[in-house]
Amino acid sequence: MTDRFNTGMRTRRTVLGDAHVEQAEAARTDLDTPFQSLITEAAWGTVWASDAISLRERSMLTLALLAATGNFEEIPMHVRATANTGATQRDVMEAFQHVAIYAGVPRANHAIKLAKATFAEMEAADNA
Repeated sequence: MTDRFNTGMRTRRTVLGDAHVEQAEAARTDLDTPFQSLITEAAWGTVWASDAISLRERSMLTLALLAATGNFEEIPMHVRATANTGATQRDVMEAFQHVAIYAGVPRANHAIKLAKATFAEMEAADNA
């Protein structure tokens, strides 16, 4: 493993949590190992590991970009990650307001629906 891969795994665990990473690693196969290595090194070991902006800011940017590009399947995972990044529910809603203005109301509306459901699941889990 490279230093960037190891940094990526540490960052990924910090942001997504050990349970998520363990589940993802358990699902890894020979077929997707090259892809998993790529995203661990590039996304988590380079972009997310940079200290140029905070994890909170990076979280907000990521959620806005996911919504703006219509990559909705990743939004719940990154909403759950806000528990580790410091982004608040208000931060997330502010990011989605930008999406509404610059990328379209329907995308922001769908992202908000997903975020609200995920925040409700997180609150229910905390109260269980």
